[in-house]
Amino acid sequence: MSDVHLIPYQTVQILDTSSVIPEGVQMIDAPGLWDSSQKGAGNVVAILDTGCDVTHPDLKDRIIEGRNFTTDFNQDIYQYTDNNGHGTHVAGTIAATQSNSGVTGVAPESDLLIAKVLTGSGQGKMEWIVDAIEYATNWRGPQGERVEVISMSLGGPTDVPELKEAIIHAVQKGISIVCAAGNSGDGRDDTNEYAYPGAYNEVIQVGAINFKRELASFTNTNDEIDLVAPGVEILSTYTEGRYAKLSGTSMATPHISGAIALLKNVTTEQFERKLTECEIYAQLIRRTVPLGNSKKAEGNGLLHLTLVQKLEGLLTPFTKTWNPAMKEEKTHQNK
Repeated sequence: MSDVHLIPYQTVQILDTSSVIPEGVQMIDAPGLWDSSQKGAGNVVAILDTGCDVTHPDLKDRIIEGRNFTTDFNQDIYQYTDNNGHGTHVAGTIAATQSNSGVTGVAPESDLLIAKVLTGSGQGKMEWIVDAIEYATNWRGPQGERVEVISMSLGGPTDVPELKEAIIHAVQKGISIVCAAGNSGDGRDDTNEYAYPGAYNEVIQVGAINFKRELASFTNTNDEIDLVAPGVEILSTYTEGRYAKLSGTSMATPHISGAIALLKNVTTEQFERKLTECEIYAQLIRRTVPLGNSKKAEGNGLLHLTLVQKLEGLLTPFTKTWNPAMKEEKTHQNK
């Protein structure tokens, strides 16, 4: 199988401390859904990346288990700490615990299953990815927990049949798979740039925008983009207990992964049953706002988690029971 790697990203700033709900988390209005979603509690998100800083104060309570699939740390499968920084940053955007210090993730009460599939240099092999997807698909927690979402901010140029088969199997088991679109964009939406697994139809492919709601100059465009999320100068956790601002579709992807953890709880309560993977995807997409770019650039648009509630509020006057007799009576009184 071919090699895979971190999708190139930009390190904007590294910080020793932070105390804020990151702007990206606010932009998709995750806090507006926290009360009704129990902040994602009970959902496990598997992160396939460079590992995670397991001692980071914002993450140590969120990590439920993990495994190392790489050659790092003498191939010790229990050493899945992050020797790069990328995986820790992704983890924080998904599930950093809400507290009076640090940062807060999109789903701050969800749990994380860490699969280290990339080395400290950001390189990996496709078989490591395939094995990690199978691991996440079959994993069961101490209380019978199962993985609900797999988040992958990585990619390669080659369509690998074994990779697609593993993804299809996971989706059939009800797991939502969220992937970065890639950072090889040329600033034109009439050309296609593909990275795998993001370009597979079976996954949720995420492009990046900045905080001005403009398409990021680096984001890949293609006919499989599903939606976009904040991906420029994103603040999140970093190695050695620090924080960093990074840019890339890698940073947009975990916003969507965390959002699905929130939606799982909201929709289970609303429908009084657990929705299928396809139904969760539909619930995600109905909470998007078009930004005016082509579909190959932004897919269905920017995620806005409380959009449905806001629309319901606007439509309330039009959904009340209509009583023609009452209108007729008022008309006679006016005469």
